[in-house]
Amino acid sequence: MENLLIIIPARGGSKGIPKKNIKPLNGKPLIYYSIDVAREITTDENICVTTDDEEIIQCVKEYGLEVPFKRPEELATDYAGSNEVILHALDFYEKKGKNYDCIILLQPTSPFRKSQFLKEAIELYHPEIDMVVSVKETSSNPYYNCFEETSNGYLSISKGDGTIERRQDAPKVYEFNGSIYVINPSSLKNKGLSHFSKIKKYVMDELHSIDIDTMFDWEIAELMIKEQYI
Repeated sequence: MENLLIIIPARGGSKGIPKKNIKPLNGKPLIYYSIDVAREITTDENICVTTDDEEIIQCVKEYGLEVPFKRPEELATDYAGSNEVILHALDFYEKKGKNYDCIILLQPTSPFRKSQFLKEAIELYHPEIDMVVSVKETSSNPYYNCFEETSNGYLSISKGDGTIERRQDAPKVYEFNGSIYVINPSSLKNKGLSHFSKIKKYVMDELHSIDIDTMFDWEIAELMIKEQYI
């Protein structure tokens, strides 16, 4: 698929890791990892870094990628959702007469995704679905080791009848890993991300699924690179 827009959201106000998106990971600003993957898929004119932060804008420009606009402050708060941020970027391009068949969201906090993964996820997409999303098999399974507290204060298995005694006997359960979102623009505009129902999975392994949110995650990522786990 050639007619696609890659959006890389990079808000400036990171609390867990200050200046996270431009902090060097193994000597390279974190956001560059996502830009590198995007450039293996499409040309720079179809790559949009959406940010409210001047330092991030400058860092991206130093990498040779133009930042088409500065994100409005109201879309850069802790309460602004991805849905509004993506729609804002899409509207910017549509007002310039550029319409896309597909939107790809790449969060900078997933530095270990490969272009191969992205290409394979795109191949799973077709216009009849809402989204293809990258997932990993979750270690916590509601059929096996996830419990809820009853009104009597006792723990009860979250799903199923509690008779499954071995993890391998439980149905596979997946969680979004935050790495790849291949989104139908029409579904986004008509329903919004939270109302998507036709979602296909693209499964990634645990190591490449790392999502950097805390300094502990950061140290793990640095160690993975140093020890050549990826």
